[in-house]
Amino acid sequence: MPTELEELVGFIAHPNQQVRKTAIEHLVHFSTEQPSIFKTEKLLPIKHLKFLVRDEPEIAEHAYTILINLSGDQEVLENIATDEKFLGIILANVTDPEEPHANLISMLLANLAKWDGLKTILTRKRSPPEGLGSDDVVLNQLIDLFVKGADGTYNKAADFDYLAYVFADLSKHPEIRKYFLSSQYYDGVMPLNKIKVFTEHKSDVRRKGVASTIKNAAFDVDSHPVFLDEDAINVLPYILLPITGNEQYDEDETMAMLPDLQLLPPDKQRDSDPNIVQTHVETLMLLTSTRAGRELMRSTNVYPIIRETHLRVNHEGVQEACDRLVQVLMADEEDAGAEGSGAVVEEDEDDDKIVEV
Repeated sequence: MPTELEELVGFIAHPNQQVRKTAIEHLVHFSTEQPSIFKTEKLLPIKHLKFLVRDEPEIAEHAYTILINLSGDQEVLENIATDEKFLGIILANVTDPEEPHANLISMLLANLAKWDGLKTILTRKRSPPEGLGSDDVVLNQLIDLFVKGADGTYNKAADFDYLAYVFADLSKHPEIRKYFLSSQYYDGVMPLNKIKVFTEHKSDVRRKGVASTIKNAAFDVDSHPVFLDEDAINVLPYILLPITGNEQYDEDETMAMLPDLQLLPPDKQRDSDPNIVQTHVETLMLLTSTRAGRELMRSTNVYPIIRETHLRVNHEGVQEACDRLVQVLMADEEDAGAEGSGAVVEEDEDDDKIVEV
């Protein structure tokens, strides 16, 4: 016999809109406290919730919120992420410049990206909305949404910050790493070049997702020359600036650093999130996988920055990452190891956390 809460869940499919609205308003809280009430009748409530994202705005908002919270459950995650029709709906909605719930959709996509099968988004296509300036590749559309969201020029109701987590999880897959490192036909720009500029953005979510995406892409060792080339990605300044504070260096140390690292303002602050700092240091470690990467870091005097990061960030993960990097940078090249052996780092998966609202 169904419980009172399970009966209440049944009312989200009621033909009367006001009844649906009252029921779903009361159920948002229980999507985190008692998620099992939404898993009855072979996940029928999930089916109803996926339908309700097309209801009136307040009902749709609650439906998205509940789906976000429930997608931490593997069974629910698989149900949502494998529903091709539903994916088509939310991917169309998120690119609508008038969509009021675009940030919630971005959060839901961030959770769905933890389903490995979502990597097929790489081949998904749909006509882009006018004004987005993208092509028909859905992943390109998400990248362009993310870029435009930084200053609110596309959808005034959305910043699309959580798409950074989508990119971070998708970049675990080799074929999507290649995508981030490939110039796109419609604008001639590599997607990683579009997002690297956000490593010092004010949004913690945006910075964290971008840092993890860069790190995951760096597992493609064959692409390291492109990462380091000043005329290609030129990633080093975008990794080093977030981990640099207002420390004063000797003139000799400073003059050998990259130009972007010289003459920093006295109020320059290191990223306040030690997990992001750790991610950047681990990316540097990955980039020591080739001799060219190691020699570039030595010639541009990366060591003093890592030394100060180790000294000033009281975080075990950061300090261990710094120790490993320093060992490689300070070693004789004969001791640094063969190509590809400089780094022992795990892929970033946003700490396997599911977003909740």
